[in-house]
Amino acid sequence: MQNDYIHEWLPRKKDFLQILLELEAPPVPWICKICQKDGVYRCLDCMHQPLLCTNCCCMMHETHPFHRIQQWTGDFFKDSALHMTGLQLHLGHGRVPCPSASANEWAPFTLPSMDDGEWEDVENIPLHLRPPVGSKYLTIVDVTGVHFVLVQACQCSNADSYHMQLFQAKLCPSTLERPSTAFTFSVLDDFLRDNVERGTSGMNYYSKLHWVTSNVFPHLVVDRYQELLWVVWQWHILKLLKWSGFQDNKSSIKKGNLAIFCVACPQPGINVSPTSNLDQRNPIWLIFHSWKYTRTVVMDGNFKAEHMHERWPTDQVWLMDRCSFMVTNPPYQAYLKVTPHITEKSPCNNHKAISHANASCGKLNSMGVGATACAQHGCFYPHSVVDFQKGERQLNMDCSLAHALSYNMAGINNILCFYDINCAYMKNLWITAGIGLWHIHSHKKECYLRYSLLFIKGSGWTTLTIFTANSLSQKLKTARASAVLAREVFERFKKAVTPAQKTGWSKQEEAALLHHIDDPSVMDIFEIQLKKAPTVHAIELQLLQKSTQQGIHHGAMSWITRGLAIEEGEIILKINEKDGSSSKSEYKRLAIACHSDKLATEHANFTMDGRIYMSMDDELGQHDVSDGQPNMTSDGDTLDDDEIFSNSGDSNSSVDEVCGRDTFNGPTSSCLPLPSHFGIDHCKAQKVHALAKMELELHIGQANDALHGLHLALADKAVVFKGVVRPTKNYLMRTQAWQMIHSIDSSMKQYAMIYRQCQLAMITLGAGSDMLGHYQDLHKSQLSTSTATFTQGAHDHCGSQLPWFWTLDILKDTDSYSWLTEFYHIHWLHAKAVQDRWEEEEELLTSEFQWVMNYFKHRAKMWKEIYTDNKLAGNHGVACYAARQQAVYDRLAEQGELAWQGMNQNNVTFDD
Repeated sequence: MQNDYIHEWLPRKKDFLQILLELEAPPVPWICKICQKDGVYRCLDCMHQPLLCTNCCCMMHETHPFHRIQQWTGDFFKDSALHMTGLQLHLGHGRVPCPSASANEWAPFTLPSMDDGEWEDVENIPLHLRPPVGSKYLTIVDVTGVHFVLVQACQCSNADSYHMQLFQAKLCPSTLERPSTAFTFSVLDDFLRDNVERGTSGMNYYSKLHWVTSNVFPHLVVDRYQELLWVVWQWHILKLLKWSGFQDNKSSIKKGNLAIFCVACPQPGINVSPTSNLDQRNPIWLIFHSWKYTRTVVMDGNFKAEHMHERWPTDQVWLMDRCSFMVTNPPYQAYLKVTPHITEKSPCNNHKAISHANASCGKLNSMGVGATACAQHGCFYPHSVVDFQKGERQLNMDCSLAHALSYNMAGINNILCFYDINCAYMKNLWITAGIGLWHIHSHKKECYLRYSLLFIKGSGWTTLTIFTANSLSQKLKTARASAVLAREVFERFKKAVTPAQKTGWSKQEEAALLHHIDDPSVMDIFEIQLKKAPTVHAIELQLLQKSTQQGIHHGAMSWITRGLAIEEGEIILKINEKDGSSSKSEYKRLAIACHSDKLATEHANFTMDGRIYMSMDDELGQHDVSDGQPNMTSDGDTLDDDEIFSNSGDSNSSVDEVCGRDTFNGPTSSCLPLPSHFGIDHCKAQKVHALAKMELELHIGQANDALHGLHLALADKAVVFKGVVRPTKNYLMRTQAWQMIHSIDSSMKQYAMIYRQCQLAMITLGAGSDMLGHYQDLHKSQLSTSTATFTQGAHDHCGSQLPWFWTLDILKDTDSYSWLTEFYHIHWLHAKAVQDRWEEEEELLTSEFQWVMNYFKHRAKMWKEIYTDNKLAGNHGVACYAARQQAVYDRLAEQGELAWQGMNQNNVTFDD
């Protein structure tokens, strides 16, 4: 669509350029638009850039003294200024000269004296940038640039002071006594908007005004940057007082009164009736019914908001202390002095918020700020922002949270707090703790189950969204559509489980949610509870503890572990070389080559160390590998190398042909001097049978890890096939789904090859028949994915129908338990959690619509009361402003009602 507009514009480019160039010339005829005399000036800010004579230009701009004009030189228009035409700004008396000042005429505009010491480089300054000399002038800063204006104040005996006359003319003076600079209201509002919307600093904004005033000589524009800063501070506090409905300083006593909190969060007495039954002492009611009235907060720190030490700290003036977002400074400093900071070791990963809690602050008065905000919409809590003196310490965030939870919380006792280190922070408070999705993945695995919003009742799908009526409507539409999809997915899982399973799992979920605050570990039911077989790392740890007692050569265990890691690396390398070798990019081929070179180096180093641990000289090259290798045969269903890589065709190759060391013919060929390479008989003869036993136990752990990986890969593949590939009709989504399948297939190849290599090593190391019966051959039919197999209601699942590794009883002293049942248990709980969160989000957003409407109506009622009181008192300005604010909030409430009715066919309206 955008390109169509550009294609339409291109043929007319020359026409636009021609008009742009014609505007550089004076109009024909060359006369003043008003008096028909010779024209001299033209105004760039007036419509059509009218050509005017000097008198008409001055008269026409009495109400527009900050327009930019240009003067005709005979060949071109050069920049000029209105004060050069003799324009004066009269204060009072309706912009006409004051009668009392008629006897005291001002001198006309003259150029600066060339021998004036203040303007020793005056020849280098253009005329329109030179301040007038010979009369009083005022430097006025506007959005159109910096101007020099001759100002005539009212001289009547009952006239206000000069700075008040300027303010009445919508000019904010920089000082009260004899001001020489003033800023228009429009430039101050424009700077505040730029600062909030784009983060523009005062220096950058005034630099922009330099360029607006003169894009050729911006460095010659007078500097009023410091004046801008202190005037903006005054202007901001005045605007806040006006917006908040305060007419004097006595009424703005309450903490945070000048800040507006989130309009979509429940606030008793404002958008929620204070008589609502918000607090129930029954814990079950509190968890499962009052979640809508939960205060959902998020805490975090910002280390970019640094603050230097003040040069004169005792001379500081506090404009908004306790009135807006920052906490009251004196009580906060007193709290820091009496509160000790206790350094605690994190039970999770080493997060910066904890490790940098005592960071040196250097020359900084504060290293940053910490704040508490509404987690749903990102609105900061009034009077809750604190300074960091030595990093993000717990005592700082305690103060922020305490002030946030004291803000308009009457009747609301259910709190959900998100913080990136809640696993270490939220220990002694009866508050539901959570960790946002942005940070949760940097924590330990168990933190995801205990603190992720997916498993927290009442969290919905918490996303920081700045509130607008359209954004709330869009979020509700998304929630409704997502809730329907989540219910469909959960219904499919419900049909696949028995009523007894559904009842038992539901009770587990309810109990976990009920006791989540007291004991976060109860949320571990959302993870697989079956005891997995010991991993290779667990076995390695056990063997390392025993190796010193058995008299084994120091470092032998680590040496064998290195060998197993090299073998796994060679398997992964071979899979990467085979998969899509013809379509690999140059970057991927280079990465594979670097990996191969690294493995070759590790292989060589490992072999050198093997001469020590295996007590060999040149035996590695002379030993007959077949002496230690079994003569294995397999049926036609046994997996071979080609089956793994191609996933098609039949093969009768045996396992030893597939997994034998001679199948790796590259530079990283696995002729590693491990005990399994020589065989158990050779190891006994060389008195290194202890190393052989050690390697056998490590291969058992390695096989367990590979089988567990196959469990997860096959289950994920079935879920993707059934839930993503088959229902998808869109070509792009189907392509993405098949990419997921190919990624899972690659993982399956890796696990299958590692397991087969482990099985071969077990045989060469003299594993008994019981162990080999436990770790059987893998067949290609066992690695196929059938969605019917993963649907519990399809047929009865027993050990003879499922592959042997699905019902593998590793511990042997427990009853046989179907891994598939546990798989469905976890997926059922997760699917239900997703459904519940989207249903909560839909219900919460519906309530937020009502709360927003109630808030607008509350504000309209407040301004109506202010209007009535001030109209009776004769305060017409306040009454008019209150009436305008009431109309604004009435319009906002009406817009919200229309948005709600447009989303609902039954046109349901909210109650007042």
